[in-house]
Amino acid sequence: MILSSISLNNIRIHQSLNNNFTKRLNYIVGGNGFGKTTILESIYYLCTTKSCSSASDYEVVSFGKNDFMIEGTFTDLTANRVSLSYSKTENKKRYLLNDKQINRHSSVIGKFPVVLLMPSDHAITQGSPAERRKFVDSVISQANRNYLETLIEFNRTLKQRSSLLTRKKETKTNVSDEELDVWTAKLVEKGNDLINYRIKFIQKFNEYVIESYEKIMGTDEVPKTNYYFLEGYSGDDIVNRYWSLIKERREEELRRAANLVGPHRDDFTFEINGLNLKAFGSQGQHKTFQAVLRFAEFFYLKDITGTSPIFLLDDVFGELDASRAYKISEYLSDVGQAFVTLTDFGNFSFLKTGNKDNIIRLEKKAAVNV
Repeated sequence: MILSSISLNNIRIHQSLNNNFTKRLNYIVGGNGFGKTTILESIYYLCTTKSCSSASDYEVVSFGKNDFMIEGTFTDLTANRVSLSYSKTENKKRYLLNDKQINRHSSVIGKFPVVLLMPSDHAITQGSPAERRKFVDSVISQANRNYLETLIEFNRTLKQRSSLLTRKKETKTNVSDEELDVWTAKLVEKGNDLINYRIKFIQKFNEYVIESYEKIMGTDEVPKTNYYFLEGYSGDDIVNRYWSLIKERREEELRRAANLVGPHRDDFTFEINGLNLKAFGSQGQHKTFQAVLRFAEFFYLKDITGTSPIFLLDDVFGELDASRAYKISEYLSDVGQAFVTLTDFGNFSFLKTGNKDNIIRLEKKAAVNV
């Protein structure tokens, strides 16, 4: 899949920007504050309907403007015209695919697979379990529609059960045990499905992690991803384990009015040569592992979906030593279309540009293809 063109109107610093892209590497070069990341953010919007940098669409609108619009054309076997707009006045987002409005934004996920490597990825290897769950959920959701639907339903059930626990704590009598048990049963059903999806995913995904790590670092270091679920359970009878833990912690859940057991509290750990990355990894190893995870995601999605994802790399090379950066830049030759932001080409002599690559230099008022 190729993003052949994009048009931005009133997106942060870009009040009007139009660009065509090559099917190979597209380098977006410019100083800080010139809107390099905004171009990647706009591509991410088209692929997912959401910003990768802001929780609020309101914040993305250019200063003094009331709305924004992003338009792009994806080409594969056929061409797909995509338009996403947002209005401050209505506080409403509108997504059009080939001039047809898509009302259920979750249906867009996976149609235009996208992989984004950016500095905030440090949270995946160094941050909280929630960041790692978010990463895993995003990868599987792009590859498996059933997983995405199950995740949405599980989160709805989680919210409803949390509300019941709160009401039961506050009123003591307004929520029956039978009503709570009904929602608990649904939580266990959907949670069990999520856990099994994740188990199968990690088993397969580890192969891609190992392959990508070897491409960058050779064979001296062996990476591994582990899945920690239901407080470290390693057996096959997941449903009974789930029910057992909920019964054990029932009084605590009622006292705290919180869902304390399930895949929403799972964690994923990363290892190098058997040592926990978070506890023992160097900064270089963390940066490398973050890049490896995104390359692994790219090739996993490509194989599972049969479509090459759009690969976005935002300000990646400035935080790596020359050796690792060189290996990663070499690895990009195995990728189809990619978008790479840089502040200055002169500082990255190890990057090789081919005749089919595209260099877009951002100036304060416009972008110039060279």
